[in-house]
Amino acid sequence: MIPKTPFQYNLWINGRELPAQSGKRFERRSPAHDALVGEYAEAGVADVDAAVQAARQAFDRGPWRNSSGADRMKALLKASELIRQQKEELALIETLESGKPISQARDEVDWAAGLWDYSAALCRHIHGDSYNALGPAMLGLVIREPVGVVGMITPWNFPLLIISQKLPFALAAGCTCVIKPSELTSGTTLRLGKILAEAGIPEGVVNILSGYGDPVGSRLSLHPDVDMMSFTGSTNVGKAVVNAARNNLKKVELELGGKNPQIIFADADLDAALDASVFGICFNMGECCNSGSRLLIQRPVAQEFVQRVVQLARAVPVGDPLDENTKIGAIVNEQQFNKIIGYIDQGRSAGARLQLGGEPLNILNGRFVQTTVFDEVRADMAIAREEIFGPVLSILTFDTREEAIEIANSTNYGLSCGVWTRDLDNALSVGRSVRAGTVWVNTFMDGYAELPFGGYKESGLGRELGRFAIDEFTELKTIQVHLGPRTSWWASKK
Repeated sequence: MIPKTPFQYNLWINGRELPAQSGKRFERRSPAHDALVGEYAEAGVADVDAAVQAARQAFDRGPWRNSSGADRMKALLKASELIRQQKEELALIETLESGKPISQARDEVDWAAGLWDYSAALCRHIHGDSYNALGPAMLGLVIREPVGVVGMITPWNFPLLIISQKLPFALAAGCTCVIKPSELTSGTTLRLGKILAEAGIPEGVVNILSGYGDPVGSRLSLHPDVDMMSFTGSTNVGKAVVNAARNNLKKVELELGGKNPQIIFADADLDAALDASVFGICFNMGECCNSGSRLLIQRPVAQEFVQRVVQLARAVPVGDPLDENTKIGAIVNEQQFNKIIGYIDQGRSAGARLQLGGEPLNILNGRFVQTTVFDEVRADMAIAREEIFGPVLSILTFDTREEAIEIANSTNYGLSCGVWTRDLDNALSVGRSVRAGTVWVNTFMDGYAELPFGGYKESGLGRELGRFAIDEFTELKTIQVHLGPRTSWWASKK
């Protein structure tokens, strides 16, 4: 149910809710209902500087970086508990701001809480190495230290989930953070400020700024007191973050776009592949970097499989995201809506065959798009190469395994890939040859906190999740310890 009055939010700086220094505020209207659902403080450069200063002081002088792994673990576990306790309200905020189905939003809150659980376990397992074979007079130690102040910029498609892929891992390492969520979906991230304070995170360790990319994201990326940037979003903006990071040679971690193929061989379990194919393009309205937006089908089964995809996709309910039965909600804003429609028009004009959808839907007062399926798509078409971020599926065919691999690798992206086959040779050959950070075999878009996530090529730098994720937020330090008397090269000449 839409609240009678919109949710109210302020900035979170140094453990306190604060208005923007300019006094400015901005609003968010629900993309499904066109109702006012949130009012937020609009941060400016001065607020960024204040947040970075708080994080800098908390890192340089505060207790967090020097706290034990056991103490950090307790705080992160408490945060996880509080997130679960507030699941209904957090899910409602995400649905109202993003347009995603409420049932999906609830699942995402649970998934996010699980990432805080997993990160808590890592707190007690940060370790380095020792070298005892450097000679009798030398002992070498390699330790991991927190990188420092981390700036985080997160997108609108999975607000609470994506900050939970970053923030708890950085906190586990002992870092302090300044976060800029998308201006479209800031609510749940701002709520985290209070949650983390209640969980025992000290003042200044986590700071959250609602506002726009210019000036907030730009200033954060350029700021000389920020040691690292972690960004999730479009590839073009990710490149801008890298460019800004030159200012003080910040460490950069990026999770960017994808144009992910699902490769279906003729011998696959076609019923299972069918369900995954439709899920892969419909989940989160296709507004997902892991969206299975390319379907590569082996020619002997292609015609029948396309018909089944169309039939099943037509039956997936699109509607009010507050309806428990809805599977596909509203498109997040007018800009994204127009982008999706533009790509559909490009597909038509390029000669792809429209099998389903292709039109806006008149639902409530919002922005909705029919699930759209194209076949007879060529690998050089824009709808087969570029990230659309909407429920638009491009279907291509192939004859041989080698051809499937070539098509899969034919874009600038390399985030994920699905392979459907009963043939172990096909599964492993494709898995080893496709340049993607994740390859699913006979499943698609499953996620586990234990497994790393990230991409090749223009899909990003570094990895999130898994035990390696904490390495992203640390620096290696070598300590050499000399044992016994040392002979000076100069003194020995006297």
